[in-house]
Amino acid sequence: MIELDRAGDIWTVTINRPDKANSLTHAMLVELAEIMEEAQAARAVILTGRGKVFSAGADLDEARAGLAKSDVWERLSGAVAALPGLSIAALNGTLAGGAMGMALACDLRIAAPGAKFFYPVMKLGFLPQPSDPARMAALIGPARTKLLLMGGQKITAEEALTFGLIDRIVAAEEVQEHAQALAADTVAASPDVAQEIKRMCGPA
Repeated sequence: MIELDRAGDIWTVTINRPDKANSLTHAMLVELAEIMEEAQAARAVILTGRGKVFSAGADLDEARAGLAKSDVWERLSGAVAALPGLSIAALNGTLAGGAMGMALACDLRIAAPGAKFFYPVMKLGFLPQPSDPARMAALIGPARTKLLLMGGQKITAEEALTFGLIDRIVAAEEVQEHAQALAADTVAASPDVAQEIKRMCGPA
């Protein structure tokens, strides 16, 4: 249910469980984390989903059985954040719940026009993953982070772009192609230069 395409220096990781809105099981999360840990050698990593939803978050049955509180989410988002190459979340559709963490950890986020964004953990009686609120607040500010996490708001792609949660809206059929184009300059550059620029763009 996780597909990996290593096309040269660009790795594309695809969540492929469209019949379940690409909801994530523990096994899928472990596989994603292992791929991201191995992807230290990649110049760019693109994370996307199959179908019309990027990911609805945790598989509900597994969430109720303890997945919602598992540290595997932090392992995954930490591995994404630690990638030395450019990381791009190519959001083919809606991004919800715990799946938000891996997208927040990416360097860039592009989304299809119909995508929705929400993180309803508080309604379900869970806390967000530890690093997610700070990463979200760094992008959209504390008040808007509370709007999503505490106000329970579901926002559109247009609102997400205005907030700064995503960086660009792209036609649904062009999301993957656009992500490849964004990665092209990084892949063409000297690895040392590209990695140093990424480091310079990080927190002061």
